[in-house]
Amino acid sequence: MTPLLVAADLSKTFAKGGGRVVALDHASFDIAAGETLGLVGPSGSGKSTLARILLRLIEPDGGSVRFAGVDLLALKGARLRAMRARIQMVFQEPLAAFNPRATVAGALDDPLRIHGRMDRHGRKTAIAGLLERVGLDASLAGRAIHEISGGQRQRVAVARALATKPDLIVLDEAVSALDMSVRGQVLQLLVDLQREDGIAYIFVSHDLAVVRAVAHRIAIMEAGRIVEIGPAQEVIENPRSATGKALISAVPRLRL
Repeated sequence: MTPLLVAADLSKTFAKGGGRVVALDHASFDIAAGETLGLVGPSGSGKSTLARILLRLIEPDGGSVRFAGVDLLALKGARLRAMRARIQMVFQEPLAAFNPRATVAGALDDPLRIHGRMDRHGRKTAIAGLLERVGLDASLAGRAIHEISGGQRQRVAVARALATKPDLIVLDEAVSALDMSVRGQVLQLLVDLQREDGIAYIFVSHDLAVVRAVAHRIAIMEAGRIVEIGPAQEVIENPRSATGKALISAVPRLRL
């Protein structure tokens, strides 16, 4: 099966204190359509940098990314905007990702309008449908983002990501700010949506328990490198890398 996305030898450094800090060091991986890849590692390991490169929010110093056979890093202008409809992101704190003064309807209308999906009446109908898909009542559309709960905001964030019917959603610590009961609900929502639509997920997290619940494969990062990658159960039961062993031993509920 041809992978949906292939990242090869991605590198990135940042200036810091008069020197350079290596954020990514020749990181390579792929992901298939309908697959969930858990991207796990300690703070500062390069997970979020990698996620943002895939979204073209930052540019790498070197390496390549091919998405659906297209050189993602070479795209510009209208072609890049069109491709962004197929790759979406859900951030850790939805309140920071949204305009807090916007309504739920306004937040969902933006991607539909920007990507020219339909007219105003069609967008209104689509917004109601998106809210229903993520388990929210359509009456929530008129509420301000800051007036709804954290769990509801994260569901709205997922709904916004779904608006453009993407092939891939990158979730950067997307459930870490939620309490345990709401976290479980959002994770189950993501699993259900993947089953229905065949969406691929890159699930960035420091929490192996969360990743094990949703990931088909796990990639472990350390110091900008992917030091281990394999089937989720195999990585958890028999980690090969020192970083993998340390991460698993630090979470009592994952010890075997």
